[in-house]
Amino acid sequence: MEFAYIPSPSRGVLHLGPIPLRGYAFCIIIGVFVAVWLGNKRWIARGGRPGTVADIAVWAVPFGLVGGRLYHVITDYQLYFSEGQDWVDAFKIWEGGLGIWGAIAFGAVGAWIGCRRRGIPLPAWADALAPGIALAQAIGRWGNWFNQELYGRKTDLPWALEITSSTDGRVPGHYHPMFLYESLWCIGVAALVIWADRRFKLGHGRAFGVYVAAYCVGRFWIEYMRVDEAHEILGLRLNCWTAIALFLLAVLYIVLSARRRPGREEVVEPDASDEDTGTGTGTDTGTDTDADEDGAAVDLDKKPEDKKPEAEKSDDGEAVADPGSSEAKDDTKKDDVKDEAGTAKKS
Repeated sequence: MEFAYIPSPSRGVLHLGPIPLRGYAFCIIIGVFVAVWLGNKRWIARGGRPGTVADIAVWAVPFGLVGGRLYHVITDYQLYFSEGQDWVDAFKIWEGGLGIWGAIAFGAVGAWIGCRRRGIPLPAWADALAPGIALAQAIGRWGNWFNQELYGRKTDLPWALEITSSTDGRVPGHYHPMFLYESLWCIGVAALVIWADRRFKLGHGRAFGVYVAAYCVGRFWIEYMRVDEAHEILGLRLNCWTAIALFLLAVLYIVLSARRRPGREEVVEPDASDEDTGTGTGTDTGTDTDADEDGAAVDLDKKPEDKKPEAEKSDDGEAVADPGSSEAKDDTKKDDVKDEAGTAKKS
């Protein structure tokens, strides 16, 4: 007797007039926004400028989409280029089919171009974005739910996924929801990267290495439970071997990087430090000050002090006292005393 299961959507697309709104595409778009949002917060915390992550993502995301689709088409070429198949379907990305390995590889190329144009080290940018990428994958996997794909062996567990479609070789029934397993695993990976980064002050690409290694562990057992058709080598699916290879490379990179470049980058974006100190930026600091021609700060709210009149100078350059000043009065008294003394002597 079946008590509970996860129902599948009856369709994965809604039409707003002539415009199709596909659940798969929405999940990918939302995932990208979450990754950029979290990456931006982490980048600023490391001393970078707001908006830099988004500027570089403009390069990374299109490259990643192309790479993800290419990996899928190449590794599952029989779906598009075998007899009876239409090769044009290889361009229908909205129907599903993005390989994460190709997306990360090509996305890294796009990110490298963006970082090079901004003078930013790619490993530092990758460290800031690493947990966001994992969360983007967690959200993106729900696109597979809309398409009724990415499920495992049959099961009668309460959280079994109900498949109702019989197209493309599907058999209606209840299966392990592999998309849900991977989504939850990716959330755990994001939490692990954030914790490890705070605990060990990871830098120079090591936070990204933790993400790759942790994701590959989960991807291996998730891939092992899938039942859809895939290429196998020595009894293991191709993606299982890919996960093993990338896990070993990620661990090797973390170890070697920690030995050669311990600690974390002190400066991730050189221009950001100048802006923070206000050097040459001309930004308002919140005080009513201005600068005179010599560059000295002048307080606009401060009232000008009364200036004493300057002493006049005679033709020969000597200072002449003001007749109304106390100094002039003292000099007059001294002259009167001298005149009286001279008169007394003469008499």
